[in-house]
Amino acid sequence: MASSSSETSKLWGGRFTGATDPIMEQFNASISYDRRLWKADILGSQAYVKAIHLVGLVSTEEKDAIHSGLGQVAAEWESGEFVIKKGDEDIHTANERRLKELIGAAAGKLHTGRSRNDQVATDTRMWLREELKTLHTFLRALIEVLVLRAEHEVDILMPGYTHLQRAQPIRWSHWLMSYAWALQRDLERLDELSTRVNVLPLGSGALAGNPFNVDREFLAQELGFAKVSDNSLDGTSSRDYIAEFLFWASMNAVHLSKLAEDLILYCSKEFGYVTLSDAYSTGSSLMPQKKNADSLELIRGKAGRVFGQCAGFMMVLKGLPSTYNKDLQEDKEAMFEVYDTMTGILQVATGTISTLTVHPEACVAALSSDMLATDLAYYLVRKGVSRLYSTL
Repeated sequence: MASSSSETSKLWGGRFTGATDPIMEQFNASISYDRRLWKADILGSQAYVKAIHLVGLVSTEEKDAIHSGLGQVAAEWESGEFVIKKGDEDIHTANERRLKELIGAAAGKLHTGRSRNDQVATDTRMWLREELKTLHTFLRALIEVLVLRAEHEVDILMPGYTHLQRAQPIRWSHWLMSYAWALQRDLERLDELSTRVNVLPLGSGALAGNPFNVDREFLAQELGFAKVSDNSLDGTSSRDYIAEFLFWASMNAVHLSKLAEDLILYCSKEFGYVTLSDAYSTGSSLMPQKKNADSLELIRGKAGRVFGQCAGFMMVLKGLPSTYNKDLQEDKEAMFEVYDTMTGILQVATGTISTLTVHPEACVAALSSDMLATDLAYYLVRKGVSRLYSTL
């Protein structure tokens, strides 16, 4: 039975003679979302063709044609002109198919010694490495807003709460800085994560390494990686960096959800400590007097989705045997969705906090003399009445 053209065009199609079931074709494909990796995939391929040229696997003319052709493919993606065709099951297949259309048979040599296993691990690391910089910028901006407000509004007093009961007087700035410090820890974790992401798996092959003595240090230098992965089995299968990113996002979202919950209470008429700007509020379709804190409620709600992606992906990983398994295709949707969600959360949180109005008179009015009971006990201790304090 002759093999179909759609099968032979697949990067894995060499030994297959029967056509793939259309339902399986769709089920297997990831191009609808991993197309976001197009830039990383092309940069990785341009570096790889240089590396295989250094060991004599392609001629100078072939290397230049492949490198230039990949540049043309990148330009099509950049301009929105790239056309995804039937059979482009993932971004790697799509890019190499288009490269072959542009330069001919030489394109087939690009994949020499390389597997989609080390290719996709490289692509996702490159993509995430760049996007973590964006998250760093957004998170730092939010921290700066909190610190600036705390500095300017340091004289405002308000109740501090435990168990959601009024406990002791605190400063509004102290409340703001409690979240600034939590977010600062998130920023530190983000920087630590960036270091662990910046490790090159390319050259690991499918699992057992590259047989052509390709210079991985050269590849790392070309692609801006700090080091190469130490074990090819681990290099192709490890998704620690994505799981860690999902956890980082979950922790950051939890902090922002708690902040949102506080502000939802504080902007209610029962508290009245703050008023959100109209830019970050919505109204009711039935009750015209309402001003809803939808920005904060969405932050609180989306935190659950972020954590759900983290928990779900951990369940994907927990039962896998060693090296690459197709289950790992699930990493990208989780990574992309959580990244998109966190960029939205961070920007909306920054806008909401920077534009809200605090009402000092309402904050002070909520204070009462009984909230100084602990201070009175401390006073008595200083006067030597320690036994009395021990019974309070």
